[in-house]
Amino acid sequence: MSFFKKVLASVGIGSAKVDTQLHNAQVTVGGELSGVVVIQGGQTEQQIDSIYIYIKTQYIKEENDQKVRKTAEVAKIRVTEGFLVQAGERREIPFSLIIPDYAPISLRGANVWIETGLDIANAVDPTDRDHIEIVPYEHMQTVLDALDILGFRLREVTNDYAPRLGGRLPFVQEFEFVPSTHFRGQLDELEVLFFKKGDDLELFLQIDRKARGLMGLFAEAMETDESFVRFTIPGSELRRGAQSVAGELRELISRYS
Repeated sequence: MSFFKKVLASVGIGSAKVDTQLHNAQVTVGGELSGVVVIQGGQTEQQIDSIYIYIKTQYIKEENDQKVRKTAEVAKIRVTEGFLVQAGERREIPFSLIIPDYAPISLRGANVWIETGLDIANAVDPTDRDHIEIVPYEHMQTVLDALDILGFRLREVTNDYAPRLGGRLPFVQEFEFVPSTHFRGQLDELEVLFFKKGDDLELFLQIDRKARGLMGLFAEAMETDESFVRFTIPGSELRRGAQSVAGELRELISRYS
């Protein structure tokens, strides 16, 4: 009977289960995500080689003229070394990890989750998935508030394949805004990439000007109506608040619109 149970456990029937219980499902970039990994033994003892936790998300990549969704690993930690879990035994293993500076924000369908797995030799590895919400950190929120002051409304947030810009990730997170007041007659849209640089914040802006007259329509057709601007806001400026940053961004965007 014991041998039969082991055979079943090797294919995932009656084997150990994993459940991750988070202390905080909402966390900022650079903040700490913590919780407990609960292991519930199955019908027979099993050797757990390791427990690992991934932070994962999805991004869009164009392949053969089609947009396909890919899964990316943002971060990974090993929670514990190997151990033997007895039949019916329950174990709780605490963990914590720091959300890396380059992690994407959970906005407008940009989903982020943690995936917990048990590495069991000669058996199907059980996994558990829990969605988390990564919210903007202070400096990033200041810029988002500044854009709101300038009348820009967030239309879409996407993770787009761009390995050269993404650094440790194969994608960048793109924030697409539309003007509703001050720049409404000058711009079609504004796309922003955020890169945390210590206490400073680097922005990549794609400023899409509105077509004006025949030459404007020609420029739009030739895709020459866009300006790409790389801009760093020092931490000292960001700490002065959204109103101050809005003034600086207004001057910059006006220069290219």
